[in-house]
Amino acid sequence: MSHPEEAGTTRVSSRLGSGRRRLGAVVSAVVLVGAGGWFAGTQVQSPADAAASHQAPKAGPVTVSVVRQSLTASVVATGSVEFASPRPLSLAGPVGSGAAAGADGEGAEQRVTKAPVAGTKIKEGDVLMTVNGRPVFALGGSVPMYRALGPGTSGDDVTQLQKALKRLGFDPGGTGGTYGQGTATAVSDWYKSEGYDAQEPSPADQQQLGSLEQAVSAAQETLLTTNSVTGTASSSETGSSSSPNPQSSTDKQVHEIQVKSAQKALDLANGALSSFKATYGTKVPAGEVVFLPKLPARLDKVTVKTGDTPSAQIGTVTSSDVVVQAAVPGTDAQLLRHGMTAQLTTADGKSAQGTVDVVADGSDSSSDADTSATAPSTTDDANSAADSTAAVQVRITVPDPGPLAGEAEAAVKVTIKVGASDGKVLTVPMAAIHTSSDGRARVKVQRGDVVSDVQVTVGLSAAGIVEVKPDGGALKAGEKVVVGE
Repeated sequence: MSHPEEAGTTRVSSRLGSGRRRLGAVVSAVVLVGAGGWFAGTQVQSPADAAASHQAPKAGPVTVSVVRQSLTASVVATGSVEFASPRPLSLAGPVGSGAAAGADGEGAEQRVTKAPVAGTKIKEGDVLMTVNGRPVFALGGSVPMYRALGPGTSGDDVTQLQKALKRLGFDPGGTGGTYGQGTATAVSDWYKSEGYDAQEPSPADQQQLGSLEQAVSAAQETLLTTNSVTGTASSSETGSSSSPNPQSSTDKQVHEIQVKSAQKALDLANGALSSFKATYGTKVPAGEVVFLPKLPARLDKVTVKTGDTPSAQIGTVTSSDVVVQAAVPGTDAQLLRHGMTAQLTTADGKSAQGTVDVVADGSDSSSDADTSATAPSTTDDANSAADSTAAVQVRITVPDPGPLAGEAEAAVKVTIKVGASDGKVLTVPMAAIHTSSDGRARVKVQRGDVVSDVQVTVGLSAAGIVEVKPDGGALKAGEKVVVGE
């Protein structure tokens, strides 16, 4: 049971606590209002302040540091591995008679019976392919095969054949360029050594020879008969001299004419037989030999297969030398010279070294590389170089292809060193170089807030970096040069 005094005390404490809580709430509200006002004040800007805060920073020069380093200039391009001296390969005519020989001694229809094989290395005397069972041989020579070669023919192509026979060990008896019996014998022996029969006279030729021989025999018989009749008539006239014959003089003239006619017929028959015999004998048909300027060679591509008619190009032959063909911009091609070393690298890391052989723009192959030509000297020079962007073909020979020997048509990275600095030199970006009105090269150097021109002599350039030599030593590594605004 509570006392009145305690109850009163409790009510007073309750009122005091309630008052304190109201006071705290009021204070908190005041603090929050003040904080909100401060925050709003910091975020609200005047129009002038807002415009100022959105202005771009004040422009200044773009600079890079001068660097002392070794500099190597190289031309880099992508090339393709190829074999040198490609040339089309075709037969000059039909091969000789085969199993299907016709009346003219030639095959009724020319068919490839053993096709050539791409990638084959061709040596002198090798059989490239067979047509109608007949061989097609490869021989060395610069004059292309264009006709059948046989007794009675003469010319440079015959000389080539005779020299090739001699190199193969079959002596033709001379290399004067006339196909005689010695050449025919050498051809027969050569064919036999390869397991073939040389092209002998065709049935038509044999028939014609017989006909000509018969014509000679008939002419001889006619002449003998005519002479015999003339002789009998002369004896008859001599024995009956007491009985004059008024036609004896006429008969004698007739007989003389007959003898002369018979003799002329015999001479013509002998001439025809001799001419034919001059071309009669062992021959080399036009389709059975291919002359190649350089052996050994490589059969690069084949365009015929077994059963085809070899009437057009049968393939492509190259030398066995490996080359790399690359295309470089004209400005880079101006830096290349005959004899420069090229590093060749395939995608899988195989590498070899080559030598620049031909630059298609006609650069002087006898001059040494002038690395100073890479540096800009005048604005006109720079513009001229910029205009020379057309691709230029560059051929690189590879004396020792090594792993590239089997990489025909593979893409390779070509790196050709065209110059190197003499140790470490001062270098700046190409963009830092400008040409003043006096034609001299200069760079702008920023030192503190001051930008000043420094005259320089430019040297080797590589990958957008150029060597500079300041006049009077007015430029040092670490200083800033202007490359833009």
